[in-house]
Amino acid sequence: MSTGELLSIDPQELQFPFELRKQISCSLNLYNKTDNYVAFKVKTTNPKKYCVRPNTGVVLPRSTSNVIVTMQAQNEAPSDMQCKDKFLLQSVIASPGAAPKDITPEMFNKESGHHVEECKLSVVYVAPPRPPSPVQEGSEEGSSPRASVSDNGSLNAAEFTSVSRAHVERHEPQKNSSDARSLISKLTEEKNSAIQQNNKLQQELELLRHQAKRGHSGIPFIYVILLGLVGIILGYLLKRT
Repeated sequence: MSTGELLSIDPQELQFPFELRKQISCSLNLYNKTDNYVAFKVKTTNPKKYCVRPNTGVVLPRSTSNVIVTMQAQNEAPSDMQCKDKFLLQSVIASPGAAPKDITPEMFNKESGHHVEECKLSVVYVAPPRPPSPVQEGSEEGSSPRASVSDNGSLNAAEFTSVSRAHVERHEPQKNSSDARSLISKLTEEKNSAIQQNNKLQQELELLRHQAKRGHSGIPFIYVILLGLVGIILGYLLKRT
């Protein structure tokens, strides 16, 4: 805080959280320490870069006025993030009951014999505030949804449905996988059994053929044909599995 005979100025350093292509503002608080009306005027070395509102005004006795300094949007950042811009705040005792419209440039002319108090203010660039984390408090990555319980101990219906759906979706793949393994195991057993039966029938059919050729067997020829048909059917079923 800069303290003169007329005004206390806070802060004495204008701090701007520098961001490209964005207007940035900071404020000055001017406190009148006297029982007189005090007129003030704000000047800058770079008037095209800054907008000061109000740049002139009157601070009532024992009261505070606020001045807003706005830096225009900048397209380039300084290489060293240093700013050489300066501000000058001039203050002078005004006539009782003076208003901003009564302020004239002549009031701040030292050569006219006016007692003009001056305070120089520097400009500093500071880092912009960090944005808040997108992760909400209490949330954990990968955690399963939980239903909330109302004050009377009852579970919200929508939340119960959400939890139930999540539970089913989580356990459905395990159930489907178990059913598939069981079906594959059953089909494999049936296939092996069919292969064994087919081999056995082929051996019996071959034996009957030999016996029929030799004429030592009294088995009817129709029995041989039936056995052949059974073997063909089993072979067809084996191919389908």
